[in-house]
Amino acid sequence: MGKDVMVALDFPSGEKALAFLDLFAKEERKPYVKVGMELFYSEGPEIVRKIKERGHQIFLDLKLHDIPNTVKGGMRSLRDLGVDMTNLHASGGVEMMRQALNGLSFEEENEACACKSEKGSSGSTNRKNRPLLIAVTQLTSTDQRCMEEELLIKEELKKVVLHYGQNAKTAGLDGVVCSPWEAREIHEKLGKDFLTITPGVRFKGGDVGDQKRVMSPADAKEAGSDYIVMGRPITQAENPVEAYREAVRQFCD
Repeated sequence: MGKDVMVALDFPSGEKALAFLDLFAKEERKPYVKVGMELFYSEGPEIVRKIKERGHQIFLDLKLHDIPNTVKGGMRSLRDLGVDMTNLHASGGVEMMRQALNGLSFEEENEACACKSEKGSSGSTNRKNRPLLIAVTQLTSTDQRCMEEELLIKEELKKVVLHYGQNAKTAGLDGVVCSPWEAREIHEKLGKDFLTITPGVRFKGGDVGDQKRVMSPADAKEAGSDYIVMGRPITQAENPVEAYREAVRQFCD
């Protein structure tokens, strides 16, 4: 898995999201897209199918967070959509993350295969048979003041991110959502293969919006991010295709 730029399809309707993707119809490189709550709750699973038909990889960003059994059931409902990546909140704890992975990993089939283990087969989960599962550590709109005063978390923000990342790895997940400011240390502590998906990426000189921990695509590449997520700097650009190309040039080339 190489580095890639994810475009956040933060549109209120499927019509607007698909019209945006039409801009890329003749492009050789199809953007990896992020479908979040606004679009998914507006259009339902069918929008995912329509986007997949157009040849895009999809990160389904619903950030599940509930008791373990409920999250397991939610992931079971999502696993047949054909998305390439999905996520949950690491703050739900290790057991919740483990059960989410079970729900996403066709665990019934794995359990059925477990009886063959004596012949060399195993019931372990396999990345090839499921979407990547990523844990959100701390939102990029969160800063130290918010953590301490509103969430009553007194530890240093970076320490919290790393600890949540370790929990995600313990649970068997593939990586974390973090800011690009934490990507390098995540890889140093948890391994190069433990993925970092980093929102909060803006072109230099651009509006940071409601993000607190931001970085440019070029700087995020230098920091070790595996995937960057960019929404408004591309979707609201005067020329979205050229803005996407520039992000790819800075981050992937």
